[in-house]
Amino acid sequence: MDGIPEILFEDNHLLIVNKRPGDIVQGDKTGDLPLTDILKLYIKNKYNKPGDVFLGLVHRLDRPVSGAVIFARTSKSLTRLTMMVKDREITKTYWAIVEKVPDPVDGTLISFLKKNESQNKSFSVKEGTSGSKRAELNYKLLASGKTYHLIEVNLITGRHHQIRAQLSGIGCPIKGDLKYGARRSNSDGSISLHARYLEFVHPVSKEYVKISAPTPDSPEWSYFDLENIRK
Repeated sequence: MDGIPEILFEDNHLLIVNKRPGDIVQGDKTGDLPLTDILKLYIKNKYNKPGDVFLGLVHRLDRPVSGAVIFARTSKSLTRLTMMVKDREITKTYWAIVEKVPDPVDGTLISFLKKNESQNKSFSVKEGTSGSKRAELNYKLLASGKTYHLIEVNLITGRHHQIRAQLSGIGCPIKGDLKYGARRSNSDGSISLHARYLEFVHPVSKEYVKISAPTPDSPEWSYFDLENIRK
């Protein structure tokens, strides 16, 4: 898993890749090689850069999740992108395969989540609970099969395990996500949550950027006729 993931966008200021399930975005206690190190080496070799390579992490995806991740190649773009994330100026759209049709089939979820550090899991709690954060997302059903269903999620806030916790909270755990109530695991240890689209104004050129990340080549995603599903 240490190879270079698919490059979705690259210029002097940004590098956006299609993270694979199992990739870790930055180093953790496992000691596994993170994408930050893999991509620094890629840049160093491609551009023959001497010394240390700058690469700033703009946002994260959980290890079992796939999809588009933004890295900043300059301190200027990192500062601006960090502010854009804070000001919700980057639109993030996810696809999730769930075990139940949501009721209603589209809507907005608002809850207050609190992270349990020892369990590395977020729980829905009452508003005003110490340490809790407001979480909001919009969702809609895109396709249905006999066993699984595909929904699209537009993330409004970015909380720890937000999509996983909120979908589980309405009885729609994500396929493979045992931590949040899925019936069984995926064969590759992934969960069927994918960061499908990113939309934002480039922090330096000011051009509109829309990124589309292909879904993993796996039985879970081939269950649906994704070619005919459009945003």
